[in-house]
Amino acid sequence: MIATVLAAAAALLFLVHLVCVAIYLHRLRPTVTPSGVIGQPFVTLLRPVCGLDAFDEETLESSFQQDYPRYEIIFCAQSDRDPAVAFLRQLMAKHPQVRAQLLIGYDRVSGNPKLNNVWKGWHAAEGDWICMTDSNLLLPRDYLSGVVGAWGPVTGLVSSPPIGLLPMNAGGHLECAFLNTNQALLQGVAASIGPAYAQGKTLFFNKPLLEHAGGLAALGSHLAEDVAATKAIRNLGREVTLTQMPFAQPIGHRTVRQVWDRQLRWSRVRRDGFPVIFWLESLNGAVTPSIICAIALALSGANPAFALGYLGLWYAAEIGLAWRAGWPMGAKDAACLLLRDLLIPAIWLATFLRRGFEWRGTAMGDMETAQKAALRQASPSVVPAE
Repeated sequence: MIATVLAAAAALLFLVHLVCVAIYLHRLRPTVTPSGVIGQPFVTLLRPVCGLDAFDEETLESSFQQDYPRYEIIFCAQSDRDPAVAFLRQLMAKHPQVRAQLLIGYDRVSGNPKLNNVWKGWHAAEGDWICMTDSNLLLPRDYLSGVVGAWGPVTGLVSSPPIGLLPMNAGGHLECAFLNTNQALLQGVAASIGPAYAQGKTLFFNKPLLEHAGGLAALGSHLAEDVAATKAIRNLGREVTLTQMPFAQPIGHRTVRQVWDRQLRWSRVRRDGFPVIFWLESLNGAVTPSIICAIALALSGANPAFALGYLGLWYAAEIGLAWRAGWPMGAKDAACLLLRDLLIPAIWLATFLRRGFEWRGTAMGDMETAQKAALRQASPSVVPAE
């Protein structure tokens, strides 16, 4: 009886995995850029910077290469000593035909340093439509057209998960294994069959709508602004909409420790913001289902080694998805799928050690208390860039 139940559970988990891959493959069908319901309004592309990363020359310059009729770019830096400042001034001088400005300053409106950095840009934006985009995202020429076109009749926020490209070492391939055929897959499936969840790499807002939900400062109520944004939009009776296609994040070199720390941070974010989803993550990946399959085989008198075939078929579906999507998938990437799934249970358990984390030198834990303290200390400390 136990063997039958476990075998059924393993079969069900495998079927769910295949269905998820099929749903995502359906999302990858080539289509024209959707027209949406808001036309082509004036858009502010809001990009916070903090230091320079290996691919910033490409990712930041992609801001100036949009095939979109009316937009402005506002870069936000905390200090004029930030290494990105001089580079951004060079880019703006190189592309004088694109309306762009760099704002420098830091407003303590929340416990989230990213929100504190973009606060000045949010209020300097000329129009009602703001696309907040991380500096390490590589924007295709139709990026703004894509996020604007994704806005539907009940949309309150457009978002998109990143896809890892250009891994340059083992840690980079491991990062792609987490981002692509696991996290982007699950987010895409959620958007296809039920409520979608925002991802902070891309957040496209209607400014008056978010102000009605408490404004930018309200996004500091959780460990991450994307969790707070998802909840704020749902509380307004609106939905998060994902773009049909995700956008690329060049990965380059990563240490395994960097990948661990980043995934642990995101796991704590999900535990804080979506506890039900977090508990289901104990079944994420192929390791737990394969163990269930092996136990079922052993209890039924069969060779548990046959579970390796189950594991191979599981990864074959992921590899096929990556090949179809054009994502990195060589021998190193395939090996990292197994390493990723071995790490997922360890990360899940490590999440319980404490609630918060440190991000770019800032301790983030009790966000509600930190937000109240920040609002008490807030001062208009914005210094416009020359």
